[in-house]
Amino acid sequence: MSKSLQDVLNEAGNPVNLLRNSKIGAYVYPVVAPEFHNWRTEQAAWRESAVLFDQSHHMVDLYIKGPDAIKLLSDTAINSFANFPVNRAKQYVPVSHSGHVIGDGILFHLAQNELVFVGRAPSANWIKFHAATGGYNVEVIEDDRSPSRPGGKPVNRISYRYQIQGPNAWAIIEKLHGGALEQLKFFHMADMNIDGTRVRTLRHGMAGAPGLEIWGPYADGDRIKDAILKAGAEFGIVPVGSRAYPSNTLESGWIPSPLPAVYTDSRMESYRKWLPHNSYEAVGAIGGSFVSNKIEDYYVTPYEIGYGPFIKFDHDFIGRSALEQMQNNTHRRKVTLAWNSDDVVAMYASMFKKGQHAKYLDFPLSNFANSNYDAVMGGSKVVGLSMFTGYSYNERSVLSLATVDADVAIGTEVTVLWGEEPRTAKTTVEPYAGQTQVRARVSPVPYAEVVRGQYVEGSWRNK
Repeated sequence: MSKSLQDVLNEAGNPVNLLRNSKIGAYVYPVVAPEFHNWRTEQAAWRESAVLFDQSHHMVDLYIKGPDAIKLLSDTAINSFANFPVNRAKQYVPVSHSGHVIGDGILFHLAQNELVFVGRAPSANWIKFHAATGGYNVEVIEDDRSPSRPGGKPVNRISYRYQIQGPNAWAIIEKLHGGALEQLKFFHMADMNIDGTRVRTLRHGMAGAPGLEIWGPYADGDRIKDAILKAGAEFGIVPVGSRAYPSNTLESGWIPSPLPAVYTDSRMESYRKWLPHNSYEAVGAIGGSFVSNKIEDYYVTPYEIGYGPFIKFDHDFIGRSALEQMQNNTHRRKVTLAWNSDDVVAMYASMFKKGQHAKYLDFPLSNFANSNYDAVMGGSKVVGLSMFTGYSYNERSVLSLATVDADVAIGTEVTVLWGEEPRTAKTTVEPYAGQTQVRARVSPVPYAEVVRGQYVEGSWRNK
């Protein structure tokens, strides 16, 4: 019998030690070339002209069919499904029995009793577990993310998935379609024509201006991509590589990978025994300067990372009781931290001196683990956690997405403690001089004013 996550945890003793010393290596956005132009130009294009994001490879797709499909998802999500017709999408957020976030993703309501979930492994695994063990009348087809290092072997998915974004996006979309196309409400779905082919569409706004996510059979992907780039050339479209792509969230405000809250709680034991020893939850890495021997200190609630408005008590769901008990508490809240440029320059300067240097800060994405937790200090007190860090060429600033105590006001100067703890076994951490204190200004989320102003009404970022 193969080992489970629970077996791995039993052998490790403390899940913190297991995850802080994971040798999984760097998180890889697979298949898509790192750069098509250069990551600076690619970042600038989503603000100044238009971009093509290729999202075909880095997410898990779960195709969920059957009479109980909606019930399965409603029972496992904080979101309401009271108004979720066909041709609508929503962000799906599951929590543990204790009310802590497991992950998130996007649900597309494709047809009656037919949906697709697109997101990272923790949420996909949670759905699969309940589909397999909860007595639901559903069929789940998993199309796993592409291999991080395919080694020259062919890569196939069920669907390609692209986004056309930026201020010139709609002009490109209408040129592709061959005429005017209705600008639907946020997260509403329809279809359009590209190169004589009908493709499904989702109204999105990932880069701050109205755009579309489009998808169809994977075999059509190259032809559709070529048509988009050809039509968009006169509007300055730029294909975005895998280096720049994940950094767009620094400007728009989504924290991608909080630690899934599955490692403790007896009510979760059956799930831990179901998860295999090589699952994301078993091999993923925690990184950063915040260190606690209690794995629960790495868990976050929906309120802390901006998902409070999603919580609807109009249905029964796993974690409902816990969230009802904590809803009137004072919660940390999501912010952007703008790092002090002089402190960042000093860290880089240390790389050009003999001897040890500051922990390397990579551009444009600076994370070195699956789930990142750097301590945010107000004086000698930890007042928050910095959870996703990188560089915005558009803002000419290092930014990080964080959750901070409720009394930490916008405009406050805090300190981010940058650098891994000593003695980690992670392969993504090199020897260096020690942790660095970096001043940072507590700022709004989304950070970019253009994003705050242009996201359409109804976007979760405006709530």
